[in-house]
Amino acid sequence: MTSVPATSPETGRADFPALDTLRLVGATAIVVTHTAFWAGTYTSAGTVGSLLARLDVGVAIFFVLSGFLLSREWFVRAAQGRPDPAIGRYYWRRVLRIMPVYLVTAVLALSLITENRDRDAGDWLTTLALLDIYVNPVLPAGLTQMWSLATEVSFYLVLPFLMAVLIGRRLRPGRVVFGLIALATLSIAWHLGLVDLVRGDGSQAPREWLPSYLIWFGLGIGLALVQVMHSRDQLPGRWTRRLEAAASSPGALWLAAAGLLLVASTPLAGPTLLVEPTGAQALTKNLLYAGVGALLVFSGVFTPRESPWARCMGHPLGRHLGHTSYALFCIHLPVMHLIRWATGFELFNGGFLQLFVTTMAVSLIAAELLYFGVEKPFMRLRNLGRSVDPAASRATSAMAAPSDNNTSRLGQLQAPAHPDDEPQGRRK
Repeated sequence: MTSVPATSPETGRADFPALDTLRLVGATAIVVTHTAFWAGTYTSAGTVGSLLARLDVGVAIFFVLSGFLLSREWFVRAAQGRPDPAIGRYYWRRVLRIMPVYLVTAVLALSLITENRDRDAGDWLTTLALLDIYVNPVLPAGLTQMWSLATEVSFYLVLPFLMAVLIGRRLRPGRVVFGLIALATLSIAWHLGLVDLVRGDGSQAPREWLPSYLIWFGLGIGLALVQVMHSRDQLPGRWTRRLEAAASSPGALWLAAAGLLLVASTPLAGPTLLVEPTGAQALTKNLLYAGVGALLVFSGVFTPRESPWARCMGHPLGRHLGHTSYALFCIHLPVMHLIRWATGFELFNGGFLQLFVTTMAVSLIAAELLYFGVEKPFMRLRNLGRSVDPAASRATSAMAAPSDNNTSRLGQLQAPAHPDDEPQGRRK
């Protein structure tokens, strides 16, 4: 028998505990790949080095997560016959979730890292507004991972309009699937030729723009659709059986993801160093990473909560560190610059394990300070000016109430959530 996602007794919001810990997995992967690059391990450790280079797959995990968590509210509301989320409140929450920690990190990096001291006021404004990937070929030192945050923000901006197109007046799965196929086609075309049409004078980084990653976000949206349909018994019986069979073997899902990552470590997915890949290589890597992200997020959404794997992934410590993983992502590169300054660490000259352990230890402490000192205080403002909708409250109570009919359903529909996803990323 399967079980439903946990539900907050105060808000009735659906909760997928394993996804919190999965954020930690993605953030840790990003720290590993950055420290391995600085230590020169990509080229000095053979196959292991190539695998470490591909741990930038953490970006794919977070983009799929964002697609799932953010689009799910639109699907839940459409299934309940309720209006779309208020766009103003949605944007307000996204700003509070992203900008405070980012701005603190950016100011620290621009002020304290030596390589950034020649940047003028215009450069500061561009960086603080997350516009570097659109006008500069290289991001400031200590902030090169923020390319993915800029791409994530562009997804936030278009999501309400994208969901309006995908759902229309009522939820029709066929329409959503057709729209997601169109997004994937655009992304493939971008990799195979469109990207070259917008390169201009080389002052931009169009491979890091949103069109490159529409497949990753789209897979998250597709998972959200499947989860809502499954919770309402709207999937064909054979698909339900297949979904539940796959979800009952999370180890196999992670093993399949590891296999895709191993393929991605070969030359099929392009060079591991900062060398421009061909369009075919970039697309191959993108599709392999998409598979990894989708498999891992699928396991976090659909695996029965009573399974040992789900209990492990739902451990309070893992979930807490997942909550702080956005701050970890933001601050770990400035911390690496601090470690290099304090210890005289030499780039590309070994010392990967020491650098990784030191970076994680210092960054976790800094992430805690940012989470409790910056992130949480600003997130308390997320409901500023919000009025209570009695009808929504009644719907929340009804959907949260347990019954004999819903406790056996995997991924049961709950009242819409306002998720705090963790955008992450990396550029060496």
